[in-house]
This record gives sequence, structure tokens and C-alpha cells, in this order.
Amino acid sequence: MARAAAAGIRVVLVVATRGERGEPTPGVLAEGEPLWERRISESYASAKILGVQRVEFLGYVDSGMMGETSNESPYSFWTADVDAAAGRLASILREEDAQILTIYDNNGGYGHPDHIMVHRVGLRAAEMAGTPRVFETTMNRDHFERMLAKFTEAGEIPPALEAALEVAEDETSTGAQEEFVASLDEFGKPESEITHAVNVADLVGLKREAMLAHRSQIADDSWFLTMDPDSFASAFGTEWFIETGVPRAEGDPFSDALWSAE
Repeated sequence: MARAAAAGIRVVLVVATRGERGEPTPGVLAEGEPLWERRISESYASAKILGVQRVEFLGYVDSGMMGETSNESPYSFWTADVDAAAGRLASILREEDAQILTIYDNNGGYGHPDHIMVHRVGLRAAEMAGTPRVFETTMNRDHFERMLAKFTEAGEIPPALEAALEVAEDETSTGAQEEFVASLDEFGKPESEITHAVNVADLVGLKREAMLAHRSQIADDSWFLTMDPDSFASAFGTEWFIETGVPRAEGDPFSDALWSAE
């Protein structure tokens, strides 16, 4: 988003839910302050940092994590009628005459129900509005496997492994690392399916600042924010996309931009 905004492209952020079922960072909320109100204000603050010019909410309720009873709660995004939700998004796409829509991949990155619905609703909305290009943001599974192998060879535990498994005492557990590697099969997409790799290494400072704006979700001591600059750039300095309907043959180079430079 920051790269597009810096290039003079109008960037609009559409958020499906208010994130009200999340676990707030301890001590962040004022007494009696609803989490959803804080999450909305944080979304606006983060968007401003990245140069986003408009923020809209579709008005659905956070569905919680996959498998929780909240998935089936009334008005949760997971239970929404796809055409109805897509109609809300399509109206914004038409109003903006959007040429590009970015959504999650079909697994929502890591299986979050609301992220999966963003994929489904986004595809349908683009079809309704006639938006010509759709990009699915994803994570490069092979890239992170290579990162893990590099850390392992150096005898280090990746920050992501510590966070994901909440390793406390046995930080050298081979079993934990094997479990983490196995979980990568459900994480992002294989490199052969990814069409675009956008280098944003020069913007990772801005990305870290935008993350920090989400104080109710990311604590100051989160591994996201305590990683050293090189590790942070390695993890977040490239953004990966799959252009819908545009296959990439294995071995072909990635495209490095989502829009024409003209």
C-alpha cells in the first residue's frame, strides 16, 4: 500500500470486520473501552501511516478463529451471504473505478475464516464490479522454509518458531522444529504458484510503524517488533502475490510490480 501511495496511486482500504473477538494486549484498553472501537481507530491510524486515502468497513462481526463456536454467530463474516457481502464491496470498487483489488489467497494465509471469506467475497465483488485485475496476497512457503533452514544451520531458533509454539524452556527441541516445518504445508502457497514478488525492503521501517499502530493486537515486546532490522527485512521485506487467472510456470521469474510504471 505504501509503495502504491508513494507512486501517486489512490489506495483504499476495505475492512470486513472490526476484530472484536480478538484478545487485546493487556493494559492497552481504558476501563470500559470496547475493543472494536480501539480496533477501528487503530486501523485508521495505521492506514494513515501507509498513505491510504480512504478506509471503509463492511460491517460484519469478527468470526473468531476457525472451529470456534463464534464462527456461526449471527452477523459473523463467516456466515455472510457471499453475494450480499460482495455487493457491498462492489459498490466501493465501482465508486472508485478500481483497476486493482488485492485480497487474501484461498486459504486466508493461514486458515483464518474471515481471511478465507475475504478471498471468496473479493473474487465475487471484482466480477460484479468489472475490476480487471485481482491479486491474492500470500506468503511464500518455500521462502520461509529456506529461512528456517538457514537459522537451523546456524544453530538459532527463528523468532517465528518461538512465537508460534511459545517455546519457553526447551528452545532446542527438535520435535518443535519438525512440527513447525510440517505446519508450513498449511501456510501460504508454494513458490511455483506465486506470480509477483514486490521488494519493499526500503519501506520496512514504515511497515513496522504501521504494525505498532495496532497496539491492541501487537504488544511492544512482540517478536514482530523486537526482531533485529536484518531479520525483520528478511521476513517482511518482500510481499508475495498471486494474480488471479495468470498462472506462472515453475522457474519463471517473478513480476516485481502490480501496476504499470507508465
